[in-house]
Amino acid sequence: MEIQWLGTAGFKIKFQDQVILLDPYLSRNKEATPVQPLGPQDMDGASHIFISHGHFDHLMDVPLIASRTQAMVHCSSDTADFLEKKMGLGREQIQEISTDNQEHRFETFNARAHFSRHVKFDKKLLFSTLAKMNFKIPRYLPLFLKYPCGQVLSWQFSLGGKTILFFGSAGSSPDELARLEREPIDILLVPLQGHSDICDIAARYVKILHPKLVIPHHQDDFFPPISRQVDMNPFVERVKKESPGTRIKILKLNEPLFVE
Repeated sequence: MEIQWLGTAGFKIKFQDQVILLDPYLSRNKEATPVQPLGPQDMDGASHIFISHGHFDHLMDVPLIASRTQAMVHCSSDTADFLEKKMGLGREQIQEISTDNQEHRFETFNARAHFSRHVKFDKKLLFSTLAKMNFKIPRYLPLFLKYPCGQVLSWQFSLGGKTILFFGSAGSSPDELARLEREPIDILLVPLQGHSDICDIAARYVKILHPKLVIPHHQDDFFPPISRQVDMNPFVERVKKESPGTRIKILKLNEPLFVE
């Protein structure tokens, strides 16, 4: 199995003859760091695309990738309607998730969707972001208005004898985390964006779920001035202190991680 971070909350997972994409967003803007040399046109061979929610930095590139690869897109009912009615993706390419804890079995892996929630933007982060946007607010506000969040999903994958848990946003309820901690987790993909205290929030995920390996993501400055580069040191230090049994792997952009 090979796991590759694509930037933002995007991942590419290769397993046997399957290429699985999670929230693939590569377009970014010219001020984004790090620079992503790949574009949605480079995501050849994808067989399945799994979406956590409908914000632009998770969904924008999905129709192009899906149309090029004929990959099946798995998403909430809200996002399914948006993809079909607003972005022109054929319904035959969309697998709608309408109930919590919905499981799908494929030839070489299983995927289970859990109803989740988006992290709440706190006032400190909102005010600092608005200050950075300044007179550019009218330019960027439509991105949020055009791409509604919809029902948020977390995804649990079973493949190659491993369990991978993916969150596109870190607003999970205590009930969701309590349910997920009942099963052993090999790899946790946890986002570091959307709140001034996001490192503490993400470290709490690790403490509750106690995975063997955690890969943080979404920490990059993917679309300035809306986004910011998150200092991951507080997250790393807290995980080392509170979850010493969990290994941390910080991936570089497009760096493959081989998992046996």
